[in-house]
Amino acid sequence: MMCCICKEKEATVHLTQIAAEKMQKVDLCEDCAKQKGVNDPAGFSLADMLLGLGASQEMEQAAGGSHLKCPHCGFTQADFKKAGRLGCAHCYDTFSEGLEGLLKTMHKGTRHKGKIPAALRESQNLAARLKQLQKRLDKAVAEEDFEQAALARDEIKSTKEKIAEITAP
Repeated sequence: MMCCICKEKEATVHLTQIAAEKMQKVDLCEDCAKQKGVNDPAGFSLADMLLGLGASQEMEQAAGGSHLKCPHCGFTQADFKKAGRLGCAHCYDTFSEGLEGLLKTMHKGTRHKGKIPAALRESQNLAARLKQLQKRLDKAVAEEDFEQAALARDEIKSTKEKIAEITAP
């Protein structure tokens, strides 16, 4: 098994954390384990390892210190550092200032958009295309560019047929 950090050497240190019935594992080579302070349990946080070393400190500094506490669940930044996750949905609001930078480094953005089925996504794309074509048709008619209007009309017809194919059972 290769080291999770350097991905070059064989892992000799295997860490496992179980929190809320979920298990997280980190495998490290001897050098990376020493660099990350794994030999010193007081200076090591699995949350830091999983989120990037120093992530919880960055969150703490951005939010103005470690005294901040969620009013709903009582979760603190120290709890986040230990567990690697937040206590409740309200923690995102409480710790928002520090979390924003942390989430940006971990994900594409700070808003969860979710996944949609491919057919629905295609249907939405075609509906947007249909609106665009209708605007193009209206503009061509207003400018009396009947060739462009005819092309837009034909594309609208084709797009409507595609939408009908997708939505038909």
